Amino acid sequence: MRSGPLDAETILTATEDVLRRHGPAKATVLDVARALGVSHASVYRHFPSKAALREAVTRRWLARARAPLAAIAADPRQAPPERLHTWFTTLFTAKRTLLSEDPELFATYRVLTAEHSSAAVDHVTDLTEQLRVIIADGVTSGDFTSPDPTATARTVFDATMAYHHPAHAHEWQARGSEAALQSICALLIEGLRPR
Repeated sequence: MRSGPLDAETILTATEDVLRRHGPAKATVLDVARALGVSHASVYRHFPSKAALREAVTRRWLARARAPLAAIAADPRQAPPERLHTWFTTLFTAKRTLLSEDPELFATYRVLTAEHSSAAVDHVTDLTEQLRVIIADGVTSGDFTSPDPTATARTVFDATMAYHHPAHAHEWQARGSEAALQSICALLIEGLRPR
């Protein structure tokens, strides 16, 4: 049996490992408990159900994906056009890297995100808020024009869907995908500039 206290983060880390090994269809709370050397009741003391555990691991993964993007969105050292470009490039690179380096985990999170749509909705809301900050900063600096930075952020996010939505993952490894994203970013930034 495990020695020392069992906390939620330890359980989530073990859950991620179990999901990677067994996939979302076969991974169970009992598998997580076995990996930790504890009873499944110990896991349930932290997460009341398998669904709650899966949602928590999904939210943790999405939060980790957002953190570097939030830092870019809030970075005053880059002008808003460069920030917008860096933000999209970082998002695309991170997703493509996870897909190529850990395809099992990427596939698992695709399933989990679909299961827990509120986690996905919250994730997209956070990402579009980061874009709104960049665009609003650009309006303030005179680099961009937008009567409604919130609506513009959503439009920009939707316009780049092929470079970050998992439904398009099969296209991310294609030759020219990065160059295509660079062209889209240049077009969007130019379209946001005052006339």
